Amino acid sequence: MAPYEGLVHMKEYDWRDSNVEYIGTELDHKVKYNSAATEPAWQEVGQTPGLYIWRIENFEVVPWPKEQYGDFHEGDSYIVLYSYKVGSKDGEEKLSHDVYFWLGNKTSQDEAGTAAYKTVELDEYLHGVATQHRELQKEPSEDFIALFSRIRVLSGGVKSGFTHVETEEPKETLTLLRIFKHPSAKRADSVMVYEVEPTWQSLDDNDVFVLERNNKIWVWQGRGCSPMEKAKAAQVVHDMTVAKHIEVEVLSQTESKSQTIVAMLGGGDVEVSFQAPRPIASKSHEAEQRPRRLFRLSDASGQLRFDLVKEGTAMSSSDLDSHDIFLLDSGTTVWVWQGMGASRAEKVMWIKVAESYIRQLGKGYYNPISKVVEGNESLAFVRALEA
Repeated sequence: MAPYEGLVHMKEYDWRDSNVEYIGTELDHKVKYNSAATEPAWQEVGQTPGLYIWRIENFEVVPWPKEQYGDFHEGDSYIVLYSYKVGSKDGEEKLSHDVYFWLGNKTSQDEAGTAAYKTVELDEYLHGVATQHRELQKEPSEDFIALFSRIRVLSGGVKSGFTHVETEEPKETLTLLRIFKHPSAKRADSVMVYEVEPTWQSLDDNDVFVLERNNKIWVWQGRGCSPMEKAKAAQVVHDMTVAKHIEVEVLSQTESKSQTIVAMLGGGDVEVSFQAPRPIASKSHEAEQRPRRLFRLSDASGQLRFDLVKEGTAMSSSDLDSHDIFLLDSGTTVWVWQGMGASRAEKVMWIKVAESYIRQLGKGYYNPISKVVEGNESLAFVRALEA
């Protein structure tokens, strides 16, 4: 079955039978903006270029310490704002914004929902011109990775209003970090640091691992790791030891002594080629070759419809209509373009339709979703549309 089948006739989504009559109206924008203006977290943001991060804690938007920028917990949800200058048609610079809501693999439903809601609120505070992105821990987008020289994903999370990620206390202090370069990272110096299960099955010949056990740190350099990964591992270890004096030992997999680390991780005298899948979704050849498709979400007929408009490479801005919302599947990312004249029902339903579409892709379930508004399209969207 084609991934868009089953999404064509959506009779159940009739805004005239719901309570969304005022969504998208001037009154709706005023109410949302006034609400956003009272959110302490948004004060003084969006005025100058910069990077801002907040974590969702008990339904509240709490500023994330700047010294921890790039650190995320798998049990949490975060909002990231990146404001930057771009040139405008009149030759003057203006401020553009990317707003990401990052969802950890084990974040609770209430935290994820709050992050999504507050992201929309922040966009409203920025007068609706921001590009919104849904980021999943499993597969971060290239643009998100490019914001950091290092992304570190740790276990655990803050308590939420409803549920909490419970973690068992280990019998001893044993932490294993995996350090590797994301294959699609734009920045040459960008690496991922993931806390993985402290077992020998987590090792891989091509990456660097940092093991902390009680009062000592071991660095295990896989035989196929890169010099940059080694350098970044040294930086990670420095950050871990800056506040305390602790012994550090660096071992290459090619050294016989490196078996000490394997043994500490429960591997005994095992000597194998280590190949552990990375803790991020790998884009399969099939996913990379998925045909580019453009869909229209429209209720012009009286019912909300989701129809295929084009498939292939010959796409341009002339294929878009200001009265509707369009979904562009670039093959690896799903973009949503909102026309200035899109209806209230279309504005309400775009996220549900996009997520439903991704679920039907199967292997592409972890694809990022990004939304742009007509007149404020990001360069990334333009490139994806006209590729």
